[in-house]
Amino acid sequence: QVQLVESGGGLVQPGGSLRLSCAASGIIFSSYIMGWYRQAPGKQRELVATISDYGSTVYGDSMKGRFTISRDNAKNTVYLQMSSLKPDDTAVYYCKAQHPRLYQFSYWGQGTQVTVSS
Repeated sequence: QVQLVESGGGLVQPGGSLRLSCAASGIIFSSYIMGWYRQAPGKQRELVATISDYGSTVYGDSMKGRFTISRDNAKNTVYLQMSSLKPDDTAVYYCKAQHPRLYQFSYWGQGTQVTVSS
């Protein structure tokens, strides 16, 4: 059974930082592309960042320079370091695992709420 468990969300003031974690089980973690996506109320889910099985990263346009995705294959965990947070970053953040060649193997976490507010 595949599980992706996000943690680290919460309330943070504008300009602050937060680190999200996603612990995976039930997959060969090192073989998967890992990603973070987010969904704000009334909006579509959007890409935050992905990191490939060999460490290549992709970021959404509004996250470049502020967010950093990383992975620790020994811990089966992917991280999202967020800095210079803005109220527009408020959303539920979801972790995703995607096999790079077998596209039917795609899994989502349950999400973690990030609220940026003073």
